[in-house]
Amino acid sequence: MKNIYILSLFLAVFALNTSCDDDGGTSAVPTTNGALPDFAVVAGSSAFIDLTGLDDLKLQFTVGVGVGEPTSFDLKAFYLTVDGNLYGPIVLDAGVTTFPKEYSITGTDLVGAFSELSSADDIQVGDVLKLFTSYTFKDGSQIDILNSKAEPNYLASDFNTYSDFTVKLEYVVSCPSDLAGTYTVLSSGSSTDSGPTPDENPIVDYPYTVVLTDNGGGNYTVSDGFAGLYILWYDIYGISGETPGNFTDICGELSGTWGEPFGTDVTVTGTVNPDGTLSITWINGYDDTADAVYTPQ
Repeated sequence: MKNIYILSLFLAVFALNTSCDDDGGTSAVPTTNGALPDFAVVAGSSAFIDLTGLDDLKLQFTVGVGVGEPTSFDLKAFYLTVDGNLYGPIVLDAGVTTFPKEYSITGTDLVGAFSELSSADDIQVGDVLKLFTSYTFKDGSQIDILNSKAEPNYLASDFNTYSDFTVKLEYVVSCPSDLAGTYTVLSSGSSTDSGPTPDENPIVDYPYTVVLTDNGGGNYTVSDGFAGLYILWYDIYGISGETPGNFTDICGELSGTWGEPFGTDVTVTGTVNPDGTLSITWINGYDDTADAVYTPQ
């Protein structure tokens, strides 16, 4: 199953706005000026904004009423950039009186909805599209589920009571990632230590087999981050077992950091290639380094 880099759909819970009429006793009569929306992603629709597939993007969802009796709702949106800029709110649909209502947002729709987005090039990994509602009631009052800062507009102390509804949708800009499996690795690199024998340092196309374990969200653990080179070079120091490493895949760009047995940090960079191989470079705090090609088995 494909895993998404960043959690693409959040569930939040909000409350009815309630008040009481003092009838001399302990009863509380709720007013009619509170409501909760209920969003639902259409089966088969993407739960995130695929940066690599904006031309084919189609976010399909429905908006209904989970609690309350509003007369109409507006569908609104914010766009939060990975750099911290907040665009909106904008109104995507106004005065809706029949619900639930189904929507479909394309990549073109997304760019066109916000004046700050000039083209698809302005959409970045980590950006978030936030969809929410504004309800109008019989008395003319209105309630926005998010405030002007795109924060939850909690309207009562008992909001946790209503946990059965998805009251907003958040679509994160990300990419699919499916790199788990067994790989054959060919490494070429060198050690700055005088211990390794001359014919093994530097080394070219050293073969080894590793396993990538999917930890979710584009994060992976490598069974041996050095693909056997530490075992080859540093058995003289008692290193005879594998040293796990880790990296993250963000739309084909690989990066990671982990500690190594000699007390320094190892930095990893790399790419996912069109043929499914991975090109990875690692370097430790002593400037031992290697370039490796991972080929899936």
